[in-house]
Amino acid sequence: MKIETRLIHGGLEPDPTTGAIMTPVYQTSTYVQESVGVHKGYEYSRTLNPTRDALEKNLAAIENGQFGAAFSSGVAAIDAVLKLLQPGDEVIATSDIYGGSYRIFIQQFEKYGIRFHFVDMTNADNIQQKITTKTKLIWIETPTNPLMRIIDIEAVAALTTSKNLLLAVDNTFATPYLQNPLNLGADIVMHSVTKYLGGHSDLVMGGLIVNDESLAKRIYAIQNNCGAVPGPQDCFLALRGIKTLHVRMQRHSENAEKLAYFLKEHKKVNQVYWAGFENQPGYEIAKRQMRSFGGMISFSLKSGDVNEAHQVLNKFKVFTLAESLGGIESLVAHPATMTHAAIPKAERLKLGIVDSLIRLSVGIEDVDDLKYDLEQALE
Repeated sequence: MKIETRLIHGGLEPDPTTGAIMTPVYQTSTYVQESVGVHKGYEYSRTLNPTRDALEKNLAAIENGQFGAAFSSGVAAIDAVLKLLQPGDEVIATSDIYGGSYRIFIQQFEKYGIRFHFVDMTNADNIQQKITTKTKLIWIETPTNPLMRIIDIEAVAALTTSKNLLLAVDNTFATPYLQNPLNLGADIVMHSVTKYLGGHSDLVMGGLIVNDESLAKRIYAIQNNCGAVPGPQDCFLALRGIKTLHVRMQRHSENAEKLAYFLKEHKKVNQVYWAGFENQPGYEIAKRQMRSFGGMISFSLKSGDVNEAHQVLNKFKVFTLAESLGGIESLVAHPATMTHAAIPKAERLKLGIVDSLIRLSVGIEDVDDLKYDLEQALE
């Protein structure tokens, strides 16, 4: 079954009670038992809810996985992965990483005795140099946030398999429509379902997908024990959003490509970060492991002036200044003060996250309107 069909039908069946083609919202906390220990598979909604159950099956199907687990946010999903570890364990993570991931790594889990190393993973040798007997997890984003660097998932998977390490891939930017990390050797795929999977800026959710049953049981135990689960209404919204992911991603990608080339030629723009430029390092890898290049773009201003960046941000009329990404509407953000503010400035600058960097989540509006909005904001 091809990805477009799996997004609509994968893991889903009509409601067994009514035949409803759309999964109902089971807005209940508990379930009547016929007698002690005799029930229909559901006891308490933190443990399992029919709407969430349907979503988790769908998440697994669209990532070519066997097991899916939904969480109350993307960060809650990351939290669950880190809870697989023990004090003294070490994690090697992508240096160019979402600020929220960096924040939970450093502010929450370092104090529990887990050590984090941030490396440039565009060269797998950099990972090899940091691996010790204490290393247990490799954490990847590709394309990275916000500089759209590409990491070769297969190359990293070859390394982790030989060392018996877990490989987790944050696939939020690419989505299952553009990239399937489990097919490339990853052990865990993480999504901020809030973003492209939900697609309409109306829910907050995270998801994990795995193939290994023993790993899935550990994740489900954490999900149940810690209770960071989404409600059934949000699960319903996520299921509805996923059904149109392929048509949305096609338009996101088409619009982003046109805007990326437009920005590349603009007199006030210094550098454009987008995964689809042929002269960009990692282009051949992206072409091999992705179906298209996605809807995310970052660019810096030639002036390098943070005040000019703020002026540009305040002048947008179609792009909306806001946190998050992946909705049908176009959003613009300032990584240094918004999405990546948790990363110390010296570290940001070392990575290339300069104060004049602007990040675009390109929506599905008319591309000429988006281009005009960029032009008038920059001028």
